[in-house]
Amino acid sequence: MEAKKMNLPRGPENLCFDKDEFMKPDFDVDHFVSDCRKRVQLEELREDLELYYKLLKTAMVELINKDYADFVNLSTNLVGMDKALNQLSVPLGQLREEVMSLKACVSEGIQAVDDRMTKQEDIRRKKMCVLRLIHVIQSVEKIEKILHSQGTKELSSLEGNSPLLTGQVLERIATEFNQLQFHAVQSKGMPLLDKVRPVIVEQYVQSHPNGLQAMYNKLLEFVPHHCRLLREVTGGAISSEKADIVPGYDFLVNSVWPEIVHGLEEKLPSLFNPGNPDVFHEKYTTSMDFVRKFERQCGSQASVKRLRSHPSYHSFNNKWNLPVYFQIRFREIAGALEEALSDTLEEAPAGSSYCLLATHMVWMSLLKCWSDQMFLPLLAHRLWKLTLQILARYSVFIGEVSVRPISSENTKESKKSVPVVRKESSVSLNPSEDQGNGSSPESQPLPSISSTQLLYVAADLDKLQDQIPDILEMIKPKLEMIGFKNISSIAGALEDSKTSLSACVPTLNNRIIQDLSESSFAYLKSALEVPRLYRRTNKEVPTKASPYVDSALKPFYRLHNEYKDILKQPVIHQWLEGALSESTQKYYETVSDVLSSVKKMEESLKRLKQARRTVTSNPVGTNGGMSDDNKIRLQLALDVEYFGEQIQKMGLETSSIKSFSALTELVLTAKDQASAEQS
Repeated sequence: MEAKKMNLPRGPENLCFDKDEFMKPDFDVDHFVSDCRKRVQLEELREDLELYYKLLKTAMVELINKDYADFVNLSTNLVGMDKALNQLSVPLGQLREEVMSLKACVSEGIQAVDDRMTKQEDIRRKKMCVLRLIHVIQSVEKIEKILHSQGTKELSSLEGNSPLLTGQVLERIATEFNQLQFHAVQSKGMPLLDKVRPVIVEQYVQSHPNGLQAMYNKLLEFVPHHCRLLREVTGGAISSEKADIVPGYDFLVNSVWPEIVHGLEEKLPSLFNPGNPDVFHEKYTTSMDFVRKFERQCGSQASVKRLRSHPSYHSFNNKWNLPVYFQIRFREIAGALEEALSDTLEEAPAGSSYCLLATHMVWMSLLKCWSDQMFLPLLAHRLWKLTLQILARYSVFIGEVSVRPISSENTKESKKSVPVVRKESSVSLNPSEDQGNGSSPESQPLPSISSTQLLYVAADLDKLQDQIPDILEMIKPKLEMIGFKNISSIAGALEDSKTSLSACVPTLNNRIIQDLSESSFAYLKSALEVPRLYRRTNKEVPTKASPYVDSALKPFYRLHNEYKDILKQPVIHQWLEGALSESTQKYYETVSDVLSSVKKMEESLKRLKQARRTVTSNPVGTNGGMSDDNKIRLQLALDVEYFGEQIQKMGLETSSIKSFSALTELVLTAKDQASAEQS
């Protein structure tokens, strides 16, 4: 606070800084100097600081002189102050101890009272819970005694066609049951209720690994063991003159099944929750298996038809929210796939049959659609549509990749390229949407792709096309299971998807051929430097090819040797022939220009020689051997000859390389000319 109230003396107006900067609590020297340097030079800053320092020193001297008497008397005024403070400290300390002691006593008393009140309240609550549980147990025991006491009477009643239980007994049971329900509701959450509650509990299903299956098994066992007599009575299965049947009544369909559905809907609401798709799939398949087994117990086709047309049967099936389950699965697959189809083109994980993660995820997504852990018969049409969408999305992805500029940088650096405009907020596998938004603004360039990645894309595309028939074999059993027999339409749709993928192959081939050709010709154009190496250098007569030829062949060697395991040999040969044809054509033009230039230079030197009539301009080397121009011709001939030999070593015929015969003829003519002049 004192620092804020202190006023520094004013300095000249032309200072390069504000004097109040020194009084700020967060004043920093480095920041102050860097801020002042933006306005003035360091020499001027130093001069201003020295000027203000002298001003401060003068102001301090004036301040001391002004209050000099107070400074001198300061020590005199404080004499005896320590004694006065010591006299006050003793009584104040005693008072503090007394207050703290009193506070501690009061706090202990309050805490003791609170503890006893809490304990008494807890005892009262537990006492009420115990009393309610006692009432629950008493009610259960009374109901069991009533039912047990009527056991003998029930058997005699069946023989005499009398009611199973009299109205009085039913009324007593209903009364006790109401009391049981009341006390059970009041004692909700008590562990004892789990032992006496005679209903299906969700806790049992969730706490056991096969809880749902065990519950369904008990329900299936209940019908033949406990409902046999009722089925026979209501269904007219008892061949007795005294047997009264209920015509048109189906006990399993109209009594047992509705109660089962009601119990599942009321006591197991989480059974139909699709939030966890894996758990939902397991529950759904288990429940549908239970339904099929229950239908077998109906005894007749007419009974099964009545069951399937019953409102509770439709209610049970409608409870399963299959569209939501599919949407969750769709987002799982589409989200992972779109993430893999990114601009970085990461490599596939170890053990994958594909080179790129994008293609690996496409294939894994197709497998997941029809796996036993995801497939549901009622969703077959949606999963088939998703299959076609995945293939179409991959086709669009290949089309986008095939137009990216090829980068000579390595893969890691290419990952830093600017991404294409892409919809990030939602995942869509709709091919029409992707094509509609595939064009990026000119202000945002496409990310680059390395030559290796381009080859991986081509290899994956070829392998995926070969595996499309496997998709049909994977789908066929699932469709036959639901009664779908028009497999030819499925095969036709997959063939269309394969055709769509095949349409991307020519563009990819052209890009790869162009890249190989450009990489090779970047070295082949070094033929232009051959004249500089021999003209007026007195070099020996060339006997081997120039180093640039090997450098120009490296991209072809690499393709031929390193990628033979992931690419088909005919494809490699096609690319090699195409790239060699393009680069050879350019090489032919380059060599032709060099030889023409050499010939013009040779003629020019001859004319100059005739004009001067001197031997100093003779192009013959100092050793009296071959001329520089003929050395150039011979070197180019050696280069082309070696170039052709290496092409043949890669398993190609030079006759299939366009312009190579013309190139060979060109350099052989030059070589013959050199030999003729030499001789």
